[in-house]
Amino acid sequence: MPKTPYATPVQVTRASLPPLEDFLSHVREIFASRQLTNQGKLVMRLEQALRDTLEVPALSLCNNGTVALQLSLRLLGLNGKKVITTPFTYVATLSSLLWEGCTPIFADIDPRTLCLDPAEVERRLAEHPDAAGILPVHVFGNACDVEALAAIARRHGLRILYDAAHAFGSTLDGRSLFDWGDAAVGSFHATKLFHTVEGGCVVTHSAQDKERLGLLRAFGHRGDEHFCLGINGKMSELHAAMGLSLLPQLPDMLAGRRQRAEMYDRELRLEASPLRRPALAPGLNWNHAYYPVIFPDHAMLMRAVAALQAENIFPRRYFYPSLTRLPYVDSPACPIADDTAERILCLPFWPDMDEALQVRIAALVRGVCRA
Repeated sequence: MPKTPYATPVQVTRASLPPLEDFLSHVREIFASRQLTNQGKLVMRLEQALRDTLEVPALSLCNNGTVALQLSLRLLGLNGKKVITTPFTYVATLSSLLWEGCTPIFADIDPRTLCLDPAEVERRLAEHPDAAGILPVHVFGNACDVEALAAIARRHGLRILYDAAHAFGSTLDGRSLFDWGDAAVGSFHATKLFHTVEGGCVVTHSAQDKERLGLLRAFGHRGDEHFCLGINGKMSELHAAMGLSLLPQLPDMLAGRRQRAEMYDRELRLEASPLRRPALAPGLNWNHAYYPVIFPDHAMLMRAVAALQAENIFPRRYFYPSLTRLPYVDSPACPIADDTAERILCLPFWPDMDEALQVRIAALVRGVCRA
């Protein structure tokens, strides 16, 4: 084990890259066509490839996951309305709602899975019967209670938009997590399991919704005809080239993540540790998008962060703070989410991570837990 800090900072994740020649072959195709954007051939090819991979009815690529969320809120008619969501997520979930003029209504999370708690959704609906939709998040690629949320939506006439930013590669009872709800949004940011450097997608369930989304994504016009208000949410050909180059590696990336997670499980000796891991939803085939651990208290977490940073290792406090604590949010507390956000830490994690590095990280965390 090293006695001095790592010379190169160890970040919480490391972007996957395809073989350079695979990427360049797509770039050469772009140079030959001279089409850089506006729904070019590579974007259309990647949309089809992802639709086939996820086995979903329709998929539309966007320039990032945040814009994809905003477009989806518009598509479902939720802009300007009350939407129930989780405070335990990345801030982009919230900012998408606020940019679309929505009023976010926070409901607390399930303490086991860390996803939105259906019982808390019902409780918030009793207080806000004029809510129009639900925006749950498949946190860390874990599955929300999709059946319970669907039942609530049917009873109250609500739309469900899933933030599936972490969920690429996760399936529930053999069905992609992108296939639930009225729509689902993915993020293909460089930190994600599968990425296009910057990018995102919207999964919908009809050709009509895909067509409407295409208009919203392209300033509301097709050719010289203008149909509606829109923005620029298109993905470029260069970003699609990265996605097309990486997609064939998906099975290896998923397998590598599973192996690295199993190694952390062993090295952390969780059966004898005060640390806890989120419980996976029954029937989930998890993508191992992250490696989160929950400490018994905030003080122990901060000691672990300090021990790791002393060796130039930088975990991340996903998701801290709870969104109820943000200065521009007026929300009652969500005790479980607020408490969990104080005690959860994501350890560095990627599919081809060096085993010696994992052993060192686990040893440092174990040492803090024993102290």
